[in-house]
Amino acid sequence: MVTYSERVANAGVDKFSRRREELATSALETLAERGYANTGLRDIAQRSEFSHGVLHYYFQDKNDLIQHCVRQYKSECATQYDDIVATSQTADELDERFCAAMADTLRDEASMHRLWYDLRNQSMFQAELTPVIQEIDGLLERMIWTIVTRYAELRGRDPVVDSPLAYAMYDGMFEQALGAFLTGDLSALDAVAANCGRILRLIVP
Repeated sequence: MVTYSERVANAGVDKFSRRREELATSALETLAERGYANTGLRDIAQRSEFSHGVLHYYFQDKNDLIQHCVRQYKSECATQYDDIVATSQTADELDERFCAAMADTLRDEASMHRLWYDLRNQSMFQAELTPVIQEIDGLLERMIWTIVTRYAELRGRDPVVDSPLAYAMYDGMFEQALGAFLTGDLSALDAVAANCGRILRLIVP
């Protein structure tokens, strides 16, 4: 029987990786809709153009696929504010654009964010998920800190909290808003935008 490592070697690393990315993109919608506990490779296959055999060929198991999906999606999320940071000319502009973008991602990608929190909670029970969760948490923390430090630079002031605390403040606020939004509370969109700015000004008073 050909092992997973042998399949990677036979296909070529680049080609194999590209195929995994295609499959992960296809699987994300099902994962986001059903959640970690309710989704297996067969469920994903039934809702996509790919067979169970194809998925199992490119991924060792369900956790391998899910980790790849979430890493791919959250890595993209972690860079989506780069342009705002790079092009904002004033602290107020950065504040306004960042807060609007946070509200937009809550509105447009709520199911994906729900999957992220689902997996992060699951990692407390499944050690094999911990490395990728820690990796993604690190990416998101650096994203927040980049925004905070640029805002501080534009204001000519220093943050009064460190990077982990700044991330925890935003993460907790966003998770709370997500929970409200998923229950149909549309005011969560305005709340996340307003609280995003409040937190920024608390961190850099």
